[in-house]
Amino acid sequence: MADTFLESLARSGESQIVQATLVSATGSSSKKLGAKMLIGASGKLLGGVTIGGCVDAQVIEASDALIASGGRRLLDISLDDDEAWEIGLTCGGQIGVLVERIAPSDAADPVVSSYAAVRGAIDADRSAVVATLLDGPRVSLVFDENGTRTGTLGDAALDDAAVSIALDVLRSGSRLESIATPAGERRAFFDCFAPPTTLVIVGAGQIAMSLTRLASELEMRTIVIDGRDRYATRDRFPDAGEIRVGMPSEIVAGITLGRRTAVILVAHDYKYELPVLRQVIRSSAGYVGMLGSKKRGSSVRDMLRDEGFTDDELSRVRTPIGLDIGGKSSPEVALAILAEVVATRSGKRA
Repeated sequence: MADTFLESLARSGESQIVQATLVSATGSSSKKLGAKMLIGASGKLLGGVTIGGCVDAQVIEASDALIASGGRRLLDISLDDDEAWEIGLTCGGQIGVLVERIAPSDAADPVVSSYAAVRGAIDADRSAVVATLLDGPRVSLVFDENGTRTGTLGDAALDDAAVSIALDVLRSGSRLESIATPAGERRAFFDCFAPPTTLVIVGAGQIAMSLTRLASELEMRTIVIDGRDRYATRDRFPDAGEIRVGMPSEIVAGITLGRRTAVILVAHDYKYELPVLRQVIRSSAGYVGMLGSKKRGSSVRDMLRDEGFTDDELSRVRTPIGLDIGGKSSPEVALAILAEVVATRSGKRA
């Protein structure tokens, strides 16, 4: 989502844009805090703070006024039961939406400069948090997981307090917080941005085709790798981010495998799998999975163990791949694989 809005701001061509951000939802444990909508002066819309309906209609109405007058507003909106359910509340409640006008071409605009810092962090495969005060002047502080700070909330002590909160937000996700200061409490929204998960898919068969389709819905990047140029084609993989044809182990060796990378082997061919596994088992890849039965997985582990790989290293290879959801078809197997990738990324037992 960060990529979508960063790119949209850059290429909007609009002189003025209003950004609406869901900053609070009373009683909600929803992961939708931070959901955004962009409203251009021309009337163009991107995204949504909820699922549409009267909430987004109120946001659009407020945005039209801000396009003309500038500034920002914090909207407090009451929800009925159906609307509340859609963002994680069990019954009706209140949500807060920060609506603010942005000048996309002005590098000094606090939102634009913050997103530039976020873009730098994401390009370096780092998560970042944007802390924005909800009262007073439009100021923001960006803190990334490398410890880099960009911007200020206007006071060194306030910045330090915000950073201590941001450290937890990097782990737990976006939220509204109060920051204690000698002059009283200040409310700030802490918006967490993380690089997308990248799927490195070895094998361009039917399961791989389903993986790229489903992954696009989950905003994951995909790289499809195969040695057969008749299989690894754009016609077969319209949703793939990249398609690379050649020796899979050589291609994988040239990819930076970080903790947000999932290596998925669905070639079902030892001559592809073993050389790739030799590359990735000792890498920093966050997930390694291989299609096959328990017996086949044991055989592969035995061969690699004979080459000197330890049991701890071999335990990283998930095979049979995916959560056991009882699926048989290619889309069902792809769903099981992605479910396991998401669970592993979220630190859940998979």
